[in-house]
Amino acid sequence: MKILSASVLLASVAVMFLTGCTAFTPGNLGGTQGYLFTQVDGSTVNGYPTGQTSSTSKVGRSDSTGVIFFATGDSSVQKAMQNGGITKIHHVDANVTSVLGGLFTKYTTVVYGE
Repeated sequence: MKILSASVLLASVAVMFLTGCTAFTPGNLGGTQGYLFTQVDGSTVNGYPTGQTSSTSKVGRSDSTGVIFFATGDSSVQKAMQNGGITKIHHVDANVTSVLGGLFTKYTTVVYGE
């Protein structure tokens, strides 16, 4: 029984450390994160106006994804502006999706502007 308990504890610790390699912590997107599944939308607070709801003429998106130990993509504000043809930012939002504590993650930056 002791061997089984030790094995389960060791496996749990290993999973916790290994899945952290691609996990996004939503932080400024509400501060909540579920271990099995996370779907969080929110406004960013990195120097861009937030929470504004008036209409804008253009929307641009940029994504980055992570699967197990590998992450790729460009979810920068600049890439989202380029993708949407935006020259003047109105506000910036973000979306975080995480499955099984970071085995799969996706971060999307959404820029609204002109």
